[in-house]
Amino acid sequence: MAKGAAQRKLEVRSEKAEVKRQRSDVKRPTSPLELDRLIHERLRLGIVSALAATDRLTFTDLKTLLKTTDGNLSVHARKLEDAGYIACDKGFDGRTPRTEYRLTASGRRAFEKYLAHMEAIIDASKR
Repeated sequence: MAKGAAQRKLEVRSEKAEVKRQRSDVKRPTSPLELDRLIHERLRLGIVSALAATDRLTFTDLKTLLKTTDGNLSVHARKLEDAGYIACDKGFDGRTPRTEYRLTASGRRAFEKYLAHMEAIIDASKR
């Protein structure tokens, strides 16, 4: 029975590895015109664009600039943070909490790639 359980464990690991491989295949662009869906969403594109133009911005600055709510900004910033596109630094300014965001090197590369894709789409539509 121990042999059967060990075999099943290997099968489960193999299945998990296959699912992980398939997921990673989905994330790779298959066409030079395929857009990064993570960045393409309006608010996330605004966050990345704003951070690409400056070194860092506070949560309040981004909220004001993008004219959004705390909750909406928080959710979208977390998705970008989880993807490694932005970094979040939390601290205090006196007794006031201060959250600052900055674009990571990975985020800058993804944004530049996104812009190149958009330019390719625009160029193709002009032909």
